[in-house]
Amino acid sequence: MTELKDRMEKSIESLKSHLASFRTGRANPDLLSKLMVSCYGSPTPLRQVANVTVPENRVLQITVFDKTMVKEVDKAIQISDLGINPSVDGTTIRLRLPELTEDRRRDLVKQVKKVLEDAKVSLRNIRRDAVEDLKKQEKAKELPEDESKRLQDDIQKLTDKYIGIMDQLAKDKETEIMTL
Repeated sequence: MTELKDRMEKSIESLKSHLASFRTGRANPDLLSKLMVSCYGSPTPLRQVANVTVPENRVLQITVFDKTMVKEVDKAIQISDLGINPSVDGTTIRLRLPELTEDRRRDLVKQVKKVLEDAKVSLRNIRRDAVEDLKKQEKAKELPEDESKRLQDDIQKLTDKYIGIMDQLAKDKETEIMTL
């Protein structure tokens, strides 16, 4: 059960990190967490070549550590799916986040729901694996049938609990996106 809880906790953490990368009305450094920059020929996460701060509500400021990397960071932002034009000033790059339109907000909510469904599927796969292990133990006479049924019920309760947590996380994110 401990291993099962750990695996489910990891699914929750994965969902949280996916949800954090969604753009809301406010600037958030996690928006750039998946951005890769070509650093001397190899793809490198942005956070390894620059510092990202939020000086204003809708502005991200990227301070590049190495002057020679400014063009690469600028290029990575422009070719990304962020849809934001960077403003370069020396070793500092500013990203002004425009207001989200109603259509864009709805699209983001749809994406949140898709990510939520993927996370639920991974949680159900974890449950399925655990139940299959119990059934194998029961068949091999390593575990009594009534004990196996009790453990399966416990696994289902744990799964329901974590699905509830995931639903609440997604609901909070949807509210955040739809709030002007």
